[in-house]
Amino acid sequence: MHLNPYGEDAVRLALSLVLDPPPSSAALATRCAGAGIALERPARPADLAETAAYLHRWLSVVDATGAERAARLNDLLRETAAYPRLTDHAGDGWHIHYREPDQSLASLLRTLISVGTALHLSGRGMHRLGRCAAAGCERPFADFSRTGRQRYCSHACGNRDAVRRHRSKVRDR
Repeated sequence: MHLNPYGEDAVRLALSLVLDPPPSSAALATRCAGAGIALERPARPADLAETAAYLHRWLSVVDATGAERAARLNDLLRETAAYPRLTDHAGDGWHIHYREPDQSLASLLRTLISVGTALHLSGRGMHRLGRCAAAGCERPFADFSRTGRQRYCSHACGNRDAVRRHRSKVRDR
């Protein structure tokens, strides 16, 4: 059984690449291979720059809400996704791809992340992307929680913010 690689894993990879950008195209390829992406072509130096430019645009989806978020994501999808197709490119079973065969790594990432983000938002809720609510932290996050109420990028930021609020209440007494 193949799990759909377009969704949570693709969004997690996007966040990983945004929060800890790889320093080289080889590091980008290593990170992608570690995420389970079958690389059909070697990474090129241009893949790193093209991926960084795409992720900058992807962050505009994170920062938008509602209909504007959908419009921005639809623009990315229009530029990246191909018609769905069955493939057994890795010889490990048939599964669906939303991309052209033999794409560059940057093009492959644009497609995986765009379609993955669309599936994440349409399946879990359009509010499931955001920026950390902790003062001084603007890290992006994707909400994969069961309740869909995540406000912080990490438990550490949530705890720091709770301590800050508590100290503020104690001081105001």
